[in-house]
Amino acid sequence: MKTVAMVLFPDFLLLDMAGPIEVFSIANRYLEPGEHYQLLMLGTEHGALRASNGVSVQADLHIDQARDGYDLLLVPGGPGAYNEKHPSLLAWLQGAVGRSTCYGSICTGAFVLGHAGLLDGYRVTTHWHYTERLIKGFPLATVETDQIYVQDRNLMTSGGVTAGIDLALAVVAQDHGKKVAQDVAKVLLVVMKRQGGQAQFSPLMAAVAPHETPVTRVQKRVLEHLDEAFSVERMASLANMSARHFARMFTREVNMTPMEFLQSARIDCARNLLETSDLPLKTVAYKSGFGSVRHMRFLFSEKLGLTPSQYREQFS
Repeated sequence: MKTVAMVLFPDFLLLDMAGPIEVFSIANRYLEPGEHYQLLMLGTEHGALRASNGVSVQADLHIDQARDGYDLLLVPGGPGAYNEKHPSLLAWLQGAVGRSTCYGSICTGAFVLGHAGLLDGYRVTTHWHYTERLIKGFPLATVETDQIYVQDRNLMTSGGVTAGIDLALAVVAQDHGKKVAQDVAKVLLVVMKRQGGQAQFSPLMAAVAPHETPVTRVQKRVLEHLDEAFSVERMASLANMSARHFARMFTREVNMTPMEFLQSARIDCARNLLETSDLPLKTVAYKSGFGSVRHMRFLFSEKLGLTPSQYREQFS
């Protein structure tokens, strides 16, 4: 029998807890009693803990009473994970991880592990909206921005919210084989392996900075005329700079090269058209500046792991 423990704290995200726990609970239906997962809720406070949606959950044990090791120790995300530091929890985690076979986080629970010093030297991920914050906060970790979940040695981290289900299914497959995990996935009406990664849910391009600079003026011009042809040289001329100086300044301000910005802007434009209209792919490609459906299909597959048609089916 394997033990799965989930640590709860005020303002945790309920689905981060419930999704993975439901996977292990349903897996027990297909396993012999001696192979069942034993599920345990650990709390940072005595009494019920209120999730970010207002639902209260009663933990089985307070962390001060939890001195055992676990096969898998998980931390959920939520506002309480990325807005608070929970000193007592961090200290407890540092000892508990050493007693456990594997540990990990769901969604923004990675911030709790990070503040406990448990991400350093590992490949990790979190919700796409918070990857930049995780990168800046914990530079000794390698943050994967497009993965649904990442396993690196004894650490497992997942992307946002429902990605915790993907992580738990992967654990079940490792422990008991793909067939059991597939049976669980069918009960939950989810797929064993999603098409594409987190990039399909997140914008590839950050908003243009509100302050006026030569770079932001060029960005706005490009966004207003995506169907036109742009090169670094043309963008540089719009900023009255040499191509080399413009490219250097653009990369410093935007954290991507001018051509990466152009490509990302066109993909985001096409995504919006695919989500909100029934325009033919040829028209979407033209309006977004790709020139051809073939070119658009290539870049979608490369950046999002989906073709434009697959993207439209999933998000429209």
